[in-house]
Amino acid sequence: MSGLLPFPPHTLLDAIQVVFLLFAGHALMDYPLQGEFLSTCKNRHLLVLRNDPTRPVQIWPWCMTSHCLLHAVAVWAVTGCFILACIELVLHWFIDLAKCENKTTFVQDQALHCICKIAYVVAAMLY
Repeated sequence: MSGLLPFPPHTLLDAIQVVFLLFAGHALMDYPLQGEFLSTCKNRHLLVLRNDPTRPVQIWPWCMTSHCLLHAVAVWAVTGCFILACIELVLHWFIDLAKCENKTTFVQDQALHCICKIAYVVAAMLY
């Protein structure tokens, strides 16, 4: 499957465009497409605080995985690379878990996600 742009990128301009689309995909998946349900339910601590019987704490890993799958699909759509999508799924899961466990701040969380996207492109260019 091919992505939206040439991947791996062949020129610096290609690389910048891929990073731009990866960032845009991240913004789309993290804000409008995450929604209140996934935002709350991927965090076990928020589920405990809310004590909502319709949202038992046991759903948090499913919600975290669903959120991270959306990000993985965005990476796959842009790059056409299933392996990068799998890497994104795992990295996004652990980065968001760290935020939900109050190990990182919102800014650190977003910076780590951006660093991952840049690293994908740099690694692809070097490979």
